Amino acid sequence: MLNETAVTEFLLLGLSKYPHLQSEFFVLFLILYLMTLLGNTLIIIAIAMDSHLQTPMYFFLSNLSILEICYTSITMPYILMSLLMNSNTISSAACFAQTYLFTLCATVECLMLTVMAYDRYVAICDPLRYMIVMNKQVCLGLAAMCWFCGILNSVLQTYPVTLLPYCGPNEIDRMYCEIQPLVKLSCNDPYLNKILRSGSAIFFGIFCLILILISYVYITAAILRMNSAEGRHKAFSTCASHITVVALYYGALIFMYLRPSSSSSHKMDSLVSTLYSIVIPVLNPMIYSLRNKEVKGSLKRGLKKHVLVACKGFSLHK
Repeated sequence: MLNETAVTEFLLLGLSKYPHLQSEFFVLFLILYLMTLLGNTLIIIAIAMDSHLQTPMYFFLSNLSILEICYTSITMPYILMSLLMNSNTISSAACFAQTYLFTLCATVECLMLTVMAYDRYVAICDPLRYMIVMNKQVCLGLAAMCWFCGILNSVLQTYPVTLLPYCGPNEIDRMYCEIQPLVKLSCNDPYLNKILRSGSAIFFGIFCLILILISYVYITAAILRMNSAEGRHKAFSTCASHITVVALYYGALIFMYLRPSSSSSHKMDSLVSTLYSIVIPVLNPMIYSLRNKEVKGSLKRGLKKHVLVACKGFSLHK
């Protein structure tokens, strides 16, 4: 049973300093949200409808796209509603729920990017056994493991936060609720929460990043050993999108959580949290589709097919 707290709602101050730009922010975030939904949905449809994309790499990419849709849907609707109604309050229950779901998605993304790096490692370093090692059961198991660990870590991280006493202040200098600012608002010393958060950051942040870097050390060595320049280019191109996404996502996380607390800035924290929770989900489908000829080809074929069907249907009804 949750402890009773004096604070029953929190104030999200991420955009409160710009009251004269509420309409502009609403339009901007609505466009970003729609772009995220459209871009990631198109990637999921392209992979589901094209038999040529039924491979482990695209299976994990579709999981990543589903994750990005979840990521923004946790925060964006409330941000848009707050801007529309000119209100920045959120109930403690809604704040804790948002924190739980956000932590879940952040954990799954760290693990999914690690699994995708392993997939590229097997594809380039052991290509003859790729479809044996990365068979359907293995891929499903790895994806399930990512989501299960995300749920488990989110419960372990968020539940103790709901038990903390909050007696004021209740201001969070973000656009949505996260564990880090909530812990800072607690009346008591959140010693357990700090230990759990540090353990999570070490395992899902640092350890996963080390595994990704090790994978790319072996991948780079394998690519450099290739005799054909065309083969090297093709091998690198299959990794380029993943490397870009990893650099953006982990770069933001490292800046956010691993820099000294003395250099912390509320305005900068809010900006960086916006980057990895709102901007990166918009960029991911662009990065993967623009740099991937197979995804672009599948989308073009699907679009042409539906246009032809629509044209035929229109001509028959004339």
